[in-house]
Amino acid sequence: MVTGKGGVGKTTVAAAIGMVAARRGLRTIVAEVSRRDDVSRMMTPNAGSASGTRVGGEGIQEEEVSPGLHHVSIDPERAMELYLTDQLPPGLADVIASSRTFTYLAAATPGMRELLTVGKVWELTQDHRRTPGAQRYDLVVLDAPATGHGVAVLSAPRTFAQVARVGRIARQGRTIDAMVSDPARTGVVAVARPEEMPVNETLALQDALRAEVGLEVGLVIANGMLPQRFSAGDGRALAAAGDSPEVVAARHAHARAGTQRTQLQRLRRGARAPVATLPFVFNGDCLGRLARELERVL
Repeated sequence: MVTGKGGVGKTTVAAAIGMVAARRGLRTIVAEVSRRDDVSRMMTPNAGSASGTRVGGEGIQEEEVSPGLHHVSIDPERAMELYLTDQLPPGLADVIASSRTFTYLAAATPGMRELLTVGKVWELTQDHRRTPGAQRYDLVVLDAPATGHGVAVLSAPRTFAQVARVGRIARQGRTIDAMVSDPARTGVVAVARPEEMPVNETLALQDALRAEVGLEVGLVIANGMLPQRFSAGDGRALAAAGDSPEVVAARHAHARAGTQRTQLQRLRRGARAPVATLPFVFNGDCLGRLARELERVL
């Protein structure tokens, strides 16, 4: 699971992790939630959509975007329909799925969307898939929602199992929770910009994840590090060099790079996991370069 404060680049990091895994020969899928399709567009920038093999029906379709690397966008509403079809007789499943009242109730049930999302992620890892024609993946990379919501996705199975206590939902909740709370099978990558608020959220994520899921963050990635172009002596010279546009821009760049490194030190002091850094990339093969950078630490 790749999570972090919104806007820190977690989707890009999730895609880069998928690329690294596929290069290592793992059959990999990157899963997005809430009908998002950012990863697929990122991986196939010159094609309107992925052009490889596809399995699954309308709403949740697994697509091969490059050899060994797949993508799926999980629509919770479609996941609900598939769940009902799997659990109930066909006629009854169709009636319930088409019921507007049931749809409203399901949408209003706290944690239901998260449970359906993580249930689909769990299904992607199974040897015997419910999706017709689908195979098991060696690695599933979940581009999770932002920090707090990401924890809710992982904690939903345990919550529903505790509420239901007995019956099919309780059994399935316990089964899924056994996977997502097992550090041998589930890892969490926290992505942060080296800035105050993202660092604060990342450090808080560690405690929330331990308390609600029983997991530790496995890796922290400080994303978007700017190069430190000037030494301390250069900085003093810039401070005394007047206010031409070039000097002002250089002073700003020097100050921002220094602030980032201060926050990086905060992150390293407070994190209970290794902290890796990724550079700020603004042109060329951004995703490929980040994947190459990540390959050294994954």
